[in-house]
Amino acid sequence: MSLTENANLQGALAGLRVIDLTGVVLGPYATQILGDYGADVIKIEPPSGDIMRHAGPMKHPGMGHIFINANRNKRSVVLDLRQPEQREQLLALCKTADVLTYNIRPASMARLGLSFDTLHAINPRLVVCGAYGYSEGGPYSDWPAYDDLIQGAACIPWLMTQSGSPEPRYVPATFADRVTGLNMVHAVLAAVIARYRTGLGQHVEVPMFECLLQFVLGEHLSGETWQPPIAPMGYTRMLSANRKPYQTQDGYICALMYNDAHWQAFLKLVGQPDLFQTDARFSTHVERLKHIDALYAFVGEHMRARTSAEWMKDFTTHDIPVMPMMKLDDLLTDPHLAATQAWLDVPHPFEGMLRQLRPPVRMSDTPTGVWRPAPRLGEHTEEVLNSLTT
Repeated sequence: MSLTENANLQGALAGLRVIDLTGVVLGPYATQILGDYGADVIKIEPPSGDIMRHAGPMKHPGMGHIFINANRNKRSVVLDLRQPEQREQLLALCKTADVLTYNIRPASMARLGLSFDTLHAINPRLVVCGAYGYSEGGPYSDWPAYDDLIQGAACIPWLMTQSGSPEPRYVPATFADRVTGLNMVHAVLAAVIARYRTGLGQHVEVPMFECLLQFVLGEHLSGETWQPPIAPMGYTRMLSANRKPYQTQDGYICALMYNDAHWQAFLKLVGQPDLFQTDARFSTHVERLKHIDALYAFVGEHMRARTSAEWMKDFTTHDIPVMPMMKLDDLLTDPHLAATQAWLDVPHPFEGMLRQLRPPVRMSDTPTGVWRPAPRLGEHTEEVLNSLTT
C-alpha cells in the first residue's frame, strides 16, 4: 500500500488531537486505535524512548516489533518532563489538544506538575484519561501493575487450573493490557461526546483490575449474581476440562455443538441419532449444560476416528460451527485474510517494508487505515514544537 499525506483527514476522528504520554502496551494500543480512526496522535516520549522500543526482535535499535505494532499512526516528540522548559512545551501542546492520555499513577502525574486540576486550568475542554492498575481510593491504588499481575488478580491463572491445566498459567498474550486498552478507547470517546453537551473536559479513570474483572466475571460470577447466592462462582461450560480443541486422526480442530440442530446433526454423523431423544443429557440446552463435561468427552472420543479434513467437510456441510486450530505461521497464508486484504505491506522510510494487519473495523464513509508507520524516536519533535509558534 502507499501512504498518503494527510490521508487520516478522511477518518472518523479527523481533527481530534491526542497527546499520548503512555508507554509499554496498554496505552499505546488504545491510542493506536484512535489513530486508526484518523485522530492526530502525538506520542510524548522521554529521551530514552518508550521501553517497548527495545524489545526484540528488531532490525534497528529502538524499533522493536511490539513497538512497531502498537504505535502506527502517531508522531513522536521527545520531551524530558522533569525539565521545566520542556514541561511548559507539553502544556503548550495541551492547549491545542482534545485529549491527553497517561498510564502512570495519578500521584506521579501530580509530581510532574501535570495533575488534572493543572491541565484543566490551562484547557478546560481537555479530556484527561488515566489508565493504571487499580481504581483510586482502595488499598491497591498505589501498587505497580503489569499484565501478568492483573491476570493473577483477576483469577486467570487460577481459572486455568480449574479447567484442566496442571499448574497456574497466564494467557500467552498481553490480555489485561489490551482488554483495558479497548475500554480506554470507548471511555475517551464517551468523554469527548459528553463535552459536546457540557463544553468541558473531565478526568477519566480506566483501571486495569476492574476492567479485567468485568471481562472475567461476566461468566464466572455465576450463582453469586444473587444475594443470597444460589450456586458457587464459576461458569461450568467454561471450566470443563474437556472444553478444548478436539484431537482427530491427524491433528486438532475447534468445533462447537451449541444448539439443538447442531447436536442432532452431530449425532447423526456419528451414527447415533436416537440419543437426542433417548438420552436426556442431549435433549435441551439446560440439560446439556448440566452434563457439559461428559458431552465434550463424548464428542472427543468420536473425533479421534476421522481426519481433520473429513470432519471439516462434514461439519461445514451440516452447518456445525467449526474452525481449524491455527498455528501462528498459518495466519500468514490464511485464505480468508488474503481474500479480505487483511495483511498490508507498509513501506517504512527506515525499516523497509513492514507487514501490518489492517485495522479490523471498516467504515463505509470515514475509513480506517494505516496513515503512517511507527515513528523513530523524536522523529517529529521539531515539526510539532515549531507548530506552536506559527
